[in-house]
Amino acid sequence: MSDGYGFTHHSAAYDSTVGIQAETVHNSNVYFVHPDASPEEKYRVGVRLLENGIPSRAREMFTDAITHGYDNAEVRFHWVLAMLSARAYHDLDAEEVQGLHHASGLVRAYAAGEWKDALHLIFELLAMLSAADGGDTGRVLERLRDLPLHQSEAILRHLDLVLSGGLKDDLWAENRERAKADRFGNDRIRRIWAYFEPDPIGPRALPPGPSTADAAQAAFPIRAALFAVSSALLWILALVADPAEAVLELLVVLGASWTAARFGREWWYQEARPDVATEPPVSDPAIAGDGFTKRVRSSFDHYFAIRAPHGFTTHDWLAHTAHVRSSLATEIALLYRESRIAVDRVNWLIRHLAEDARDRHNSGTLFDHHPRDRTPATAKAVSVAALALLGLAALNMLGTAASGAGTSQTPLAVLAAIGVGWSGRAAATSWLEVRREERRLARETRNYENSMTERQIAYRKWKSLLDATRPTEPEMETWLTCDKVLFIDEALRHYQLTWRDLITHTILVTPARPYKRGRARGGPWRYSRHSFRLFLVTQDGVREISTEFDFTDGKRGNEQRSNYRFDSLSSVQVTEDIRTGYDLELVLTNGPARNIRVKDADAHQLAPDENAEEISEINLNAAGFVHTFRLLEGIAADGKGWIERNNPGKIPSFHAAD
Repeated sequence: MSDGYGFTHHSAAYDSTVGIQAETVHNSNVYFVHPDASPEEKYRVGVRLLENGIPSRAREMFTDAITHGYDNAEVRFHWVLAMLSARAYHDLDAEEVQGLHHASGLVRAYAAGEWKDALHLIFELLAMLSAADGGDTGRVLERLRDLPLHQSEAILRHLDLVLSGGLKDDLWAENRERAKADRFGNDRIRRIWAYFEPDPIGPRALPPGPSTADAAQAAFPIRAALFAVSSALLWILALVADPAEAVLELLVVLGASWTAARFGREWWYQEARPDVATEPPVSDPAIAGDGFTKRVRSSFDHYFAIRAPHGFTTHDWLAHTAHVRSSLATEIALLYRESRIAVDRVNWLIRHLAEDARDRHNSGTLFDHHPRDRTPATAKAVSVAALALLGLAALNMLGTAASGAGTSQTPLAVLAAIGVGWSGRAAATSWLEVRREERRLARETRNYENSMTERQIAYRKWKSLLDATRPTEPEMETWLTCDKVLFIDEALRHYQLTWRDLITHTILVTPARPYKRGRARGGPWRYSRHSFRLFLVTQDGVREISTEFDFTDGKRGNEQRSNYRFDSLSSVQVTEDIRTGYDLELVLTNGPARNIRVKDADAHQLAPDENAEEISEINLNAAGFVHTFRLLEGIAADGKGWIERNNPGKIPSFHAAD
């Protein structure tokens, strides 16, 4: 199956993820157009699209605005730039050329001003392309230089493939110097890393677990009532038998009970609560072996390793914190283990937790979150003694009650004592369990609130840094354009060519692995590493120069050059696989086929409101692919015949209206 460009679709296996370190889609509204947007609003979005290197979408916005009545010199100026941006004049079809002629006739009707002057100048430049003597280039160039800077720069940038020959020679030195000045402007090297950082996902923490004391809380009133009735009966029997003895025994029981509760309660809480009761189980089958969990653990290992405290080697610190890392990694995996959430989006939190662990180690509190039994030995001894005394006092009270009125009270006293023993233990257990759960919930709630506060602060700090540092779309596009201009200039110097020597040129910008990539929602992918492939077409043949650019610092390497005649390029084939991306295959008669990866697949990175075909077209246009493909396809099909038909001297005549 093929599409409008003659692409062949297939499903060849190809590992499109090798070398991709991160993929980031910024949740930006810079390209968003509301369905009910006014024509003027659509025009404004179109301007942003054009400035940011998306002329195909900009043309749609401008055409829509004009169709709905928003038409003036400023709108038409940008519409013409969008029509010609990233395209040679030969790339325009008959309808588009006719549209330009129609627009040139409208200029006279627009209100006078800088936009009308700039629009009129564009049409004069187009008319000069086909003029036999080149026209009055000096006068036109002087007028171009007199335009406001934002207009003249826009014309030079978007008419790059249209202007040629002596006209472009006269402008090239200024273009080159401007690129040198702007290439590292706006603190590019310090800021560009932030563009490829993903938008962080918000902070989360493990909430308190649900209470497990419902059954104990429900049983406590019944058990307490039974204990009260049994105790009262036993004491009344003892009081009847020997009032003085019964009062003394009651005081001892009450005192021993209070002492046992006072000193034994904390001990019971410590013994009943495991050291890691609030930690998620590391072997939880829901996350064991999960790919996301493995990546989380790997990220924890990485950040703990590079944030080891002073005095620890990386190996020793990782060994020392193995349990802490495992617990934290399990927590993060449980909190963020959901569809389409990349680990990169939670690395800010993992980094914060690694720094927190280092700081807690330095303060001596690394292992204080779940303290072991800290009940003093004296408290334990007092508690045991109080329980022993309570038991003896209860037995004495039973003896006193059983001794009254002969032996007639003995069965009733024994029955009351059994009730006291069973219900007392059951009521105490229920009460302690309810209190333990209350304490646990209070402790976990406090820990949760503290964790959320700390993580909120870390999140806001990281997000503020990203927002303040991340380059804008126009800045990214400007830096890329400057890199391309200087690369082309160096190639011209190397081959000792001028623009007069060129029939045409094209540059293909593709990803160079390994890379990070990012984009604003609705915009093209931008890569941390690019491969520039420049084709210079002269009367003697094609000169091809390729190099790899590190976009973060502008450094380049792995440069290759090759030259071939027009008849050496036998065919051009493009293959597409929705799982892998686009590949361009050049077949030369005197060598093996050359495969060029144009772009990687991106369907899995689309937002719900994005159209896959539209985003694919945006990326192909941003790469310069459409013009490159048409150029190479034409040369492969017609050889010298293509050159004769597309020679700058044979550009169809364009007459700008007065």
